[in-house]
Amino acid sequence: MLELAGIIILGILAQWFAWKFKIPAILPLILIGLLVGPIAAEFLSDDGSKWIEPVWNGEKGLFPGESLYYFVSLAISIILFEGGLTLKRSEIKNVGPVITKLITLGSTITFFGAGIVARHTFNLGWELSFLFAGLIIVTGPTVITPILRNIPLKKDISTVLKWEGILIDPIGALVAVLVFEFISVGGGGGFTKTALIEFAKILLFGATFGFTFAHALAYAVNKKLIPHYLLNVVSLSAVLLVFVLSESFAHESGLLAVVVMGMVLGNGKLSNLKELLYFKESLSILLISILFILLAANINMEDLLLLYTWKTAALFASVVFIIRPLAVFASTRKSKLKFNEKVFISWVGPRGIVAAGIASLFGSKLLKQGVEGAEYITPLVFMVVLGTVLLNATTARLFAKVIGVFLKKSDAILFVGASFPAILIAKYLRDKGKRIILIDSNKFFVQNALDEDLEALEVDIYDDALTNNIELNDVGYLIALSGSDAVNKHALVTFSDAFGEQGSYKLASSEETVDDTIKDRSRFFTPYDDYINLSEAYRENPVINEVKIADEEAYVKALDILAKEEKAVPLFIEKGKGIYLVAEFEKTEHPKENLKLCYLGKEIGEISSEE
Repeated sequence: MLELAGIIILGILAQWFAWKFKIPAILPLILIGLLVGPIAAEFLSDDGSKWIEPVWNGEKGLFPGESLYYFVSLAISIILFEGGLTLKRSEIKNVGPVITKLITLGSTITFFGAGIVARHTFNLGWELSFLFAGLIIVTGPTVITPILRNIPLKKDISTVLKWEGILIDPIGALVAVLVFEFISVGGGGGFTKTALIEFAKILLFGATFGFTFAHALAYAVNKKLIPHYLLNVVSLSAVLLVFVLSESFAHESGLLAVVVMGMVLGNGKLSNLKELLYFKESLSILLISILFILLAANINMEDLLLLYTWKTAALFASVVFIIRPLAVFASTRKSKLKFNEKVFISWVGPRGIVAAGIASLFGSKLLKQGVEGAEYITPLVFMVVLGTVLLNATTARLFAKVIGVFLKKSDAILFVGASFPAILIAKYLRDKGKRIILIDSNKFFVQNALDEDLEALEVDIYDDALTNNIELNDVGYLIALSGSDAVNKHALVTFSDAFGEQGSYKLASSEETVDDTIKDRSRFFTPYDDYINLSEAYRENPVINEVKIADEEAYVKALDILAKEEKAVPLFIEKGKGIYLVAEFEKTEHPKENLKLCYLGKEIGEISSEE
């Protein structure tokens, strides 16, 4: 009981630790597993036993006999199903040629390159070498996002790394599953006609069961045949049923079936897909937390000693410093990415949770089958995972600075709220050369912004996952322009640290506009205007006007006129190449002369300092 509870507690503590210190969760999870497993047995226990013993002497431990194998199989099936849900055909079409090439050409180069290196360094059979290669194709957003979260990069770089991780996760898992099944049907005696027929059966039953049950579940959900409160648990049961049923018809086809099932559901018209994703994501976090402590603890010191050789260093160096750059440069040939940007993308290629999990499962299966060299699979993949995560987590920020992709100033602007006035202001700033991103929970507002060729995301501001979006790493300004003062206040309180490095501002509430006790209005978008004033000014005259200001006296006079004019709202001060909010400009030491005042609404004419 203590060991079971300890695994869950340690797993969740590791997840919290990873969140707190912005590192990939896989790092503390595997390190904790190694500590309570082989390290404790070798150095900390008087009797040489592990603190957490998944399997001991075949029939003892937390999971005696085949129990660990069954648990890992079911857990991996759920994790892979969740990965399949995230893979959308439309996303592959829209992510651009660079990312498409990375997940096709780049994966192919990694697969064959790593397979050849593994073959010639550890003298593994070709089948095992390519299984290893298939496993390390996978990167994954759960390892890349924490590493890049606090590195301000151009959107192009962040986009490539983010989408490569999202899309390659299920694709890499599928490749590894197919290679493993090809090895399994070979039986170590060559790929005979019988073996190839067995492989075809695996593909047939896996694809058929996954496709059929996905459509059946989607039909049941969309026709309201399942009550809402049972939706998530019925879906979970369906995934386990598909896995077990497919396995019973064709051994080793279960993982393929759940990946296909996830992909079909993710690309279908499932009304509750987002809710299902949230549930599966939460369940995956719990399973991953348990799984990786167990798997790392199950490794023996003899397995780790297999890696104590120059061959390990040679394999790791080849994967990181030769194969990854070769794949990236081949995939980005003739793209708009600069040389230093390609180098940085080549440097950041941490392997993920899916790779380590499937490696443990396949490694144990092949060991049971007596495949020669199978003992190397799990420790080699764990080595690549830990090595790449440690390397990137400790050096990515410094490396970005050294090669010149680190943005010295994050100056993109995040708008909370995509109303018509916000869209007009965003277009004005975009035309001035600023990167603008609008977020809103209202689909209609978001679509209006997209129709104006603006970047816009449908986001719930109360969802902390917004900070995980590494494509927003270059955001330095936060402007809350929604019609809800509660939303605007929440945005500033919650996201100022992440997106308001250069400044964070909100619309004043109706009460704040008339509250004379507020002396410091430096956090307000405009000194004395609320959402109603902004909307009325837009409705009367949806144009942003500019007026030249010669000196400080004219500057004060113009602001006074706009404060009294109900149908006009001051927005920006443009001086030289800089654009400032009024509140922001007041804090600068720039002389208040020879500038332009930009405002929304009714035109107020020329302003002079003369009375």
